[in-house]
Amino acid sequence: DMDNYELLGKGTQLGHLLECGGQVTGGYFAEPGKKDVPHPERLGFPIAEVSEDGSFFLTKVEGSGGLVTPHTCTEQLIYEIHDPSAYITPDVVADFSGTTFEQTGKDIVQVSGATGRKRPDTLKVSIGYLDCYIGEGYMSYGGHGGFDRAKLAADIVQKRLKLRSVPIEEIKIDILGYNSLYWNSDKQETPDAPEYRLRVAGRTKDRVSASRIAEEVEALYTNGPAGGCGAVKSIQEIVSVASILIDRHDVTPRVIMKEV
Repeated sequence: DMDNYELLGKGTQLGHLLECGGQVTGGYFAEPGKKDVPHPERLGFPIAEVSEDGSFFLTKVEGSGGLVTPHTCTEQLIYEIHDPSAYITPDVVADFSGTTFEQTGKDIVQVSGATGRKRPDTLKVSIGYLDCYIGEGYMSYGGHGGFDRAKLAADIVQKRLKLRSVPIEEIKIDILGYNSLYWNSDKQETPDAPEYRLRVAGRTKDRVSASRIAEEVEALYTNGPAGGCGAVKSIQEIVSVASILIDRHDVTPRVIMKEV
């Protein structure tokens, strides 16, 4: 019954919890000493046993690695859902805000509390388009003065690209282990680590310009600071996605099956 929004909400919750496979059984969960996961190299995928009323419990194959607990389930529940009380899908607007997880046995969690309401009047359409090219290069610097040499290498690449008048829409320069993950980490004191890896990536409108970014990083081998090693370069054509909403009444669902 595609108008039974309560059951559709429960079913959507079930699908969402299973969606990422091992994530609900301890994948993407472990933090040594705080959230230990047994035998993650043998991570078991989740199993759901579902009742007619939409209630269900989650478990995994006995003897497999990982774990199923209210904590692993909670992390997966709030993964990529924006508002837990209004998770919008084509069939129902699911409400996960009343969800409860109860540990009923080892690696067995009873799930309840989800509901749903009327489906949206619009559908999301995602359109792929050729967006840009990205030229990227890496170079490592280790030992005494490695951080300063990595910074000098970055400065050389930027000045070389300017000298060559390479048309770049956007450029990002990171020193992995120092400022690649957090936007303000480069304001901290000069680090003291045994090794550093420079990454330069630039966005361009054409492949030739992207290749010049990658080439300049590779050229640091013999034209940059001392001790550069581990050069890697790549040029990628980027297909981006734009999403729009359309009236659902303008769409006629159909399934085409072909034997291959």
